[in-house]
Amino acid sequence: MTQAGAAGATPTLEMVAARAGVSRATVSRVVNGSPKVTPEIVEAVQAAIAELNYVPNRAARSLASRRTHAIALVVPESTARVFNDPFFATLVQGVALALSDTEYTLSMLMESERSVDKTRRYLLGGNVDGALVVSHHTGDHSYAHVSRSLPVVFGGRPLDPAEQVTHTVDVDNVHGAELATRHLIDRGCRRIATIAGPQDMPPGVDRLAGWRRALQEEGLADDLVEFGDFSPTTGAAAMRRLLDRGEPIDGLFAANDQMAIGAYSAIREAGLSIPDDIAVVGFDDDNYGATAVPPLTTVHQPSLEMGSTMARTLVQLIEGEDVEPATMLDTELVLRASA
Repeated sequence: MTQAGAAGATPTLEMVAARAGVSRATVSRVVNGSPKVTPEIVEAVQAAIAELNYVPNRAARSLASRRTHAIALVVPESTARVFNDPFFATLVQGVALALSDTEYTLSMLMESERSVDKTRRYLLGGNVDGALVVSHHTGDHSYAHVSRSLPVVFGGRPLDPAEQVTHTVDVDNVHGAELATRHLIDRGCRRIATIAGPQDMPPGVDRLAGWRRALQEEGLADDLVEFGDFSPTTGAAAMRRLLDRGEPIDGLFAANDQMAIGAYSAIREAGLSIPDDIAVVGFDDDNYGATAVPPLTTVHQPSLEMGSTMARTLVQLIEGEDVEPATMLDTELVLRASA
């Protein structure tokens, strides 16, 4: 038993400092994981901590630093949408992995139409040190103004230039959609339709823009457009509307894999085959596409990397470090049997 334990005294930061032969501030830096301490000092302090059986008082540290060591992940979507979309699951996994070796815990807030104000009050009420916002919408679901009072990292840029946000992590959706559409063009498709995503969200807008750019560069028509909300049901409905036009279609770019799989059912209902009649390309590279029949050619979206990058960026912001205001992640085409 240590001398402190034998005396019945609770080990303190000062006792650890005395045992290690360093200042109280140095012990505090080691406990908080500061990189500004030499390995030799870290080893000495950790040895003293072990000898004295010292347990840091994290509650007191939080009060002193006015930190909660809590981070909120805000998803302005319905619970049904979040739990049915593999994108969110992979992104949350990336966030959790990045935070696993830090002192920060994660709370997930799924915002409904009736809880908008409640979410904002929670974020600005001193409950968290920062927030991650994904699936960012314009209008009432915007969190741009929150970032003026709280460190916030956005998954994707805001659509409205007036919504000035300081830090974003985004995927190159325009280039990814161009890759998908150009692959269909290179395959010989000339009447290429798209099922675009919601136009109040950056991925919906950017993927439609990439599709248009690829077609316009080849002098091909860009009039075969229908819209969905990234769900399979709306993908099927949009594909039926495209087919009901009675115009020839030999290729389809869907703005996510779920809508692409929804389109599969509508194509088959019309007695057409994939890819012989209509070649199909999606976007995301999730389990929906990989297990489809035929397996879906798609654009790989690095959602795991996106989540981990967002989390690391937010922690750096909270800790007062210099952070790049915008990070753009690359996409790549994954070739499978649907195209």
